[in-house]
Amino acid sequence: MPSFDQIRSDFPILDQQVNGRPLIYFDNAATSQKPLAVIEALDAYYRRDNANVHRGIHELSNRATQAYEGARARAARFLNARAPEEIVWTRGTTEAINLVANTWGVANLKPGDRILLTEMEHHSNLVPWQMLAQHTGAKLSFLPVTGDEGLLDVGQLDELLTPAVKLFAFTHVSNTLGTVNPVAELCQRARAVGAVTLVDAAQSAGHLTVDVQALGCDFLVFSGHKICGPTGIGVLYGRRELLEAMPPWQGGGDMISSVDYYESRWNTVPHKFEAGTPDIAGAIGLHAAMDYLDRLGRDRIFAHDRELARLAYEELSRLKGIRLFGPKTGRGGLVSFLLEDVHAHDIVTVADQFGVALRGGHHCNQPLMKKLGVVSTARASFYFYNTAAEVTRFIEVMREIQKFFGV
Repeated sequence: MPSFDQIRSDFPILDQQVNGRPLIYFDNAATSQKPLAVIEALDAYYRRDNANVHRGIHELSNRATQAYEGARARAARFLNARAPEEIVWTRGTTEAINLVANTWGVANLKPGDRILLTEMEHHSNLVPWQMLAQHTGAKLSFLPVTGDEGLLDVGQLDELLTPAVKLFAFTHVSNTLGTVNPVAELCQRARAVGAVTLVDAAQSAGHLTVDVQALGCDFLVFSGHKICGPTGIGVLYGRRELLEAMPPWQGGGDMISSVDYYESRWNTVPHKFEAGTPDIAGAIGLHAAMDYLDRLGRDRIFAHDRELARLAYEELSRLKGIRLFGPKTGRGGLVSFLLEDVHAHDIVTVADQFGVALRGGHHCNQPLMKKLGVVSTARASFYFYNTAAEVTRFIEVMREIQKFFGV
């Protein structure tokens, strides 16, 4: 098995300079880079097999369909779903959550019901539920976060997770705090009161082993572009009995079994949720990404990411005038921080001059930022192709930024 240092050559984008300095890409929580295996899979499809799926009889269509449905079966294995029929292709995490809200949510929620979220949710796992609550008359509740340390206050679950809660939606790993939530425990607690669960695995699916059967979740979502796959492709896992009971969301070709002028009958799951021509190349590229990650070993990836996050957190904590967010130990592969009297965007802008790609802003976590009493943070997020030497260089750049702003 190759070392993580050896696989850097699989990522051609990393072999470049930015502003005359070697690129250090620490923006992996926003999007990951793509290995040659994924790039070549996309190229091979467009060079040899490009055709529409399902409705054709000719050879190219047959090959495209086989590859597309093969990717679905691969996604089922990636998540340990019971069958490929439990995998619905979407454009990403955001669309997957909107699909559940507009199908299961509209069909099952009514005035007086509760939707339980957490205070650390990404806007993708907040705004669709706000819209659903406005549509159905359900109410939102929030499991609190414990300040800068960023842990869920699970002691309040007994009070919040009542039989009135019909849905409990929460993130696996926080994209701002790096908190790794106890998903299996939360799902078990939800089942005890009859609540359906949705897990946002956007920050976890490509970093650690995600087993939907072991977690006991009802729905789970993630985006391809955060796990070395293409943009514009994502996965919704849903328990088959839930998917079969849900109405379709969008109408059009392929999601029907037959159509008359005044009514239509729906296709079987998962196809009834996939209207129109899908992102065939995206699914094929995602297949290659899942193969690539599992060859490396996701548990091994997680250990590597966590070690870089631990190193970065410890070294940043030695700087004067710095505020760190999220747990001190046991965090996922990212660190959010602020320098005293320096805006996050200024930190990121100056870091870029040294070739270090960070992210600054509210990270689609505006309510969490308000709770923390800040407008934004700077964030360094790591993946398996990053190195300890890059973290050391990042700390050197942070010291240069402090000198520049006189901190």
